[in-house]
Amino acid sequence: MRTELKTAIAMGAIVVGAVAVLSAYFTSLEEQIIPEGDVQTQTTQENSVLPDIGKSRFKKAPELQGISGYINTNSEELQEQIKGKIVLYDIWTYSCINCQRTLPYIVAWNDKYADQGLVTVGIHSPEFEFEKDINNVELAVEKFGITYPVILDNDKTVWDAFENHYWPRKYIADDEGYIRYDHIGEGAYDETEKIIQELLAERALRLGQNMEADQSLVDIEEFKHGARTPELYFGYDFAFGRNQIGNKEGFQPEKTVTYTIPENLKSNFFYLDGTWQNLGDRMVLTSESGTIILPYFAKQVNIVSAGNSELEILLDGKPISVSDAGSDVNEDGKVMTSESTLYNLVNTKESASHVIQININRPGFEIYTFTFG
Repeated sequence: MRTELKTAIAMGAIVVGAVAVLSAYFTSLEEQIIPEGDVQTQTTQENSVLPDIGKSRFKKAPELQGISGYINTNSEELQEQIKGKIVLYDIWTYSCINCQRTLPYIVAWNDKYADQGLVTVGIHSPEFEFEKDINNVELAVEKFGITYPVILDNDKTVWDAFENHYWPRKYIADDEGYIRYDHIGEGAYDETEKIIQELLAERALRLGQNMEADQSLVDIEEFKHGARTPELYFGYDFAFGRNQIGNKEGFQPEKTVTYTIPENLKSNFFYLDGTWQNLGDRMVLTSESGTIILPYFAKQVNIVSAGNSELEILLDGKPISVSDAGSDVNEDGKVMTSESTLYNLVNTKESASHVIQININRPGFEIYTFTFG
């Protein structure tokens, strides 16, 4: 029985082997006689298959809820616009200098890629109270040439939904709504645009569309930072934990204080002269005139301010020269403030240590912050 069993097993193995060989032969023969057209179709399909990206690791973009106002769109239109599109969400606020420096790129990308499936949504999340006024935001939208949809996120509902903590911040969602890119602050413009291109190509592939591969990038000169002085806040709430007022009187919440500038000044601290009301987000000059002095290191100095006033700008103790004057300084070395916005006071060629002095000639001037570049 054992001999017969061994013989049977051996014969079975021979039969199985023979079948395998014949099967392989006929399979090979079939592949050789596939029509040429079918081979091309098969190759095209293989090249058209979307890669398995594994989107489980990506978050979906949140719903746009709690909106206080719409510019260049409305609620229903916006929902239709973003459906099935690549969406660039830009969280910004109009008086933020860092936001302002990114806007030329975002406007250019919108102009370049809107017809290819990109929708840009500006999420205006205000830092200061005056930035909640839709009239102020509309003026800024017009000033910066923004034609894409802008939503007013006055209660920071969308800001919180994105779990955001910064201005500016860019998120890019693919056509299925997954956030595939996230960048904080300025810079990385080439990298961001390449992501837009990649996601547009991916969408076109998914839709079976032919899209010419445009690898060119928007050519805008990037601002070169050189500031060592940090942003300085005049509101006691904003300055909490980063107090940079140099006067011995210091911040006195909700009080009106008369300040005197001391003889010795420290770098990166601002000093006040005159009588100023201390508020949570700003200071307001209540005396007939006042002065602000700041030793700093940067090439660009800006202020966020409000109220109708005339400011005389001195640099290192002298009236500011035309070559060093910021874009909002007139030929007489003065700045006329009216709108609640950011004003550029100094724009030197190189970063260096300087002392800026601002002389204010009338009460009611409001100052929120110094920013630098």
